[in-house]
Amino acid sequence: MSGHATILHADLDSFYASVEQRDDPGLRGRPVIVGGGGVVLAASYEAKACGVATAMPGRAARALCPAAIVVPPRMHAYARASRAVFTVFEQTTPLVEAVSIDEAFLDVAGLWRIGGTPADIAARLRRDVAEQVGLPITVGVARTKFLAKVASGVAKPDGLLVVPPDRELEFLHPLPVERLWGVGKVTAVTLHAHGIRRVADLVRESEVELVALLGTSMGRHLHALAHGHDPRPVRPHHRRRSMGAQHALGRPRSAAGHDPEKVDGTLRMLVERVAGRMRAAGRPGRTVVLRLRFADYTRVTRSHTLRGPTARTDVVLGAARELLAQAGPLVADRGLTLIGVAVSNLDSADTEQLELPFDEPASDGAAAGHPPVDRHALDAVLDDVHGRFGTRALTSASLLGRRPHPAVPLLPE
Repeated sequence: MSGHATILHADLDSFYASVEQRDDPGLRGRPVIVGGGGVVLAASYEAKACGVATAMPGRAARALCPAAIVVPPRMHAYARASRAVFTVFEQTTPLVEAVSIDEAFLDVAGLWRIGGTPADIAARLRRDVAEQVGLPITVGVARTKFLAKVASGVAKPDGLLVVPPDRELEFLHPLPVERLWGVGKVTAVTLHAHGIRRVADLVRESEVELVALLGTSMGRHLHALAHGHDPRPVRPHHRRRSMGAQHALGRPRSAAGHDPEKVDGTLRMLVERVAGRMRAAGRPGRTVVLRLRFADYTRVTRSHTLRGPTARTDVVLGAARELLAQAGPLVADRGLTLIGVAVSNLDSADTEQLELPFDEPASDGAAAGHPPVDRHALDAVLDDVHGRFGTRALTSASLLGRRPHPAVPLLPE
């Protein structure tokens, strides 16, 4: 059915906040912020109407919406809700490609005779998610993955939008360039400075001109999207290649920059979050990636590939600390405003080689009169405690007294 609008992009609305409102009737219809200690992890549409946005500092969010109810994140509740929603997806079609915990692409090209038109299937999918899981979901339907995702974004919240193939450019061209994949704040500023504010403006630029303005990769990418080109198929059972999280530190208050202990504590929190997710998913990884953003809005990425795949917190933290030390001169010169940690080249759990604790320092082992520390067992205990009682119940001594800051998940790569 190539050439027909048979790809669905299903995206749960304000997922974390919607789960909180579903589980607590007292929150329904009220502004809800999930997180808020350091940054906003999610916000209900009632809070978004006040200007609250994901990744916004909690203090700024509460200033915009004083009536907001701030609740701590419940990752296990969100994971259960996600599994229930994906069960509905898989009952709809076997061709489901997960994008994240709250969104997926579905290919319904082969279901015309038994399921009706893609619009009928999308409407039924929304109804099934509402009835079986109790959550609102928006669905975009189009010929390509890109257009389906844009359609769901336009249709939010709790909507359905079909983009017919013969009206794709009519739908796409009036939209702001920020709707295109890959156009963030920095790219948008560059485009706006050259008078390019809507997709129609991009279409008037040649690929050569866009490459000269944005670089080869981004220029070609946006030229293709502006013309509606996206040949990627829906890939069922596609597994994520990386897991990561990031946290905004804000601008340093002094010329000396942020307190090194604060930076190291943030790095540890991010590593513990990422390593825990890797263990929960059974996906050890080989490459540790550190991403830094500076006060002048420049960014750098550093990476280190380990000898073998691992999900051990201490190993990932050690590699991340080395990468941060290597970037020390840049941090001192430019002022650090954001830290991101990711682990890529993910494998299956059975590829991780469990090591005997021969490399533990003497302070952990026999010199102190105690057996060496089994780091795998320690991680397993921490995961169990966090799963039962939350991440605040048990933490590293270096993080005692620090306010918990929800880490914003990095987009899957």
